[in-house]
Amino acid sequence: MSRVDEHEGGRGIVSTNDRRRPAVRWPLRLVQGLLLAATLVVGLGPILWTAKAALSPTQDLLVEPLRLWPSQVQWENLTTAWTELRVGHYLLNTVVLVGGSWAVQLVVATTGAFALSVLRPRYGRIVYAGILATLFVPGTVSLVALYMTVLDLSLVNTPWAVWLPAGAHAFNVLIMKQFFDGLPRELYEAAQVDGAGPWRLCWRIVLPMSRPILAVVSLLAIMDAWKDFLWPMIAIADTEAQPLAVALPRLAETAEQNQVIAGMLVAIVPPVLLFLVFQRHMVRGISFTGLKG
Repeated sequence: MSRVDEHEGGRGIVSTNDRRRPAVRWPLRLVQGLLLAATLVVGLGPILWTAKAALSPTQDLLVEPLRLWPSQVQWENLTTAWTELRVGHYLLNTVVLVGGSWAVQLVVATTGAFALSVLRPRYGRIVYAGILATLFVPGTVSLVALYMTVLDLSLVNTPWAVWLPAGAHAFNVLIMKQFFDGLPRELYEAAQVDGAGPWRLCWRIVLPMSRPILAVVSLLAIMDAWKDFLWPMIAIADTEAQPLAVALPRLAETAEQNQVIAGMLVAIVPPVLLFLVFQRHMVRGISFTGLKG
């Protein structure tokens, strides 16, 4: 065996030589298969149960909630939830709020990281420390102050009450700054020698090379805004303008249980599909930021 093989074999719990032994190889594969099956059950189990419950009669959910298959498949539950519970209306509200939150977060994260990483002002370290400090402050601590600010600006019951606070997302700024720090500074210096200003430097040089991290920030922003419950409930008291995550608990007080779960299934499908479509870009962007492992 070469030194490289010895080095690689020594990095794992089980060495390369031990993996070749049948007495080790088959138990190892069995353990890996069991871990994979357990991961699938934990990850897909709630989604599959939601899909089953959305198509089941309410009596099944009350008598046999853990039944693997509905006694009677009721596709009309989805139609009823869409029309009578107005899930489609609340889903549209969710898309509007999520779209605006995504745009605001992307603009703030990109410009903030560009200023800290590329422009590097004298007070940049102080700003960076302040942004980093906000990660240690629980979001619930600032809810009262944030609501009073939104109230003073007359933004209550408007999408701006959700869009603007979404921009104050320190983690997105930090991971984007870390990505920008890894780009070669020779490109910035060459562009500045050619007369490129900050705007042109950002638009023509930095952003075209930042598609992986833009995909990561976009997915994180969309996922975070899609499942957000507490702040939209506080900032948007008008029931007609509330997103689906806020409307469903209120509808659950009067609607049939299977119809409410059908609405939950409608709320789950879009972010799951979005992640499945763009998961490769997300993994690639995270690996570029150095956050893996």
